[in-house]
Amino acid sequence: MKVTVVNGTQKHGVTYHLTQAFLEPLRDHAEIVEFYLPRDCAAPCIGCTTCFLKDEHQCKDASEVQRIHDALIEADLLMFTSPTYVFHTTGAMKSFLDHLGYRWMPHRPAPEMFGKRAVIITQALGMGQKGAAKDIRHSLSWWGISSIRTISFALRAEITWDKIPQAQRDKMIAKLQAAARRALVDSAKGPARTSIATKVKFLAVRSMQTQLGKDDPEYRDFQHWRDLGWIGKERPWKRGRA
Repeated sequence: MKVTVVNGTQKHGVTYHLTQAFLEPLRDHAEIVEFYLPRDCAAPCIGCTTCFLKDEHQCKDASEVQRIHDALIEADLLMFTSPTYVFHTTGAMKSFLDHLGYRWMPHRPAPEMFGKRAVIITQALGMGQKGAAKDIRHSLSWWGISSIRTISFALRAEITWDKIPQAQRDKMIAKLQAAARRALVDSAKGPARTSIATKVKFLAVRSMQTQLGKDDPEYRDFQHWRDLGWIGKERPWKRGRA
């Protein structure tokens, strides 16, 4: 089992401790790669559209973005973690997800994503943790991922790990480690199933790409869909299945 973790902050605060608690049951069973933002992808997406109109490897930040992208493609389980900043995910996480806008279904989704499982961990003081998770979940679902588990925590009074009451810490750790053990069991079953909602989005985009290809056969995104056989009868959720 391979796990790739993208942390929305490089601070070793509450979110870091929650993430490590989840990973603990996996360490003897999985190859784990962790990235910390903004350290591992510092430059923000500037909306130059190079990845959309030309090639993602021509992006000014391709060396950083593609290193994380490739690790996501290779992993069985994807993890995205983030504290809550003003009711949303961190700016560093949002910028990284913007870099991968070309992987959204209306553009050039990676076929591997349709069989992935993902876990999102967020926390906030009081409220907002669900909004932070939603920011991340939105991108993952449009990459083609159907199996997305969200684990969010609302802290009561403290934002320093050591000052959180031990009973509350123990409860959070137990929930995370139970989810990690379930992830191990699910991974042994093979690729995740693609939901009906994901299939409907895919087929709607396929219709759009078919029309765009008629208007402009050289259109970059249409070529991607055509070359993968998706304009025909091939479907990404059938990869690796009998």
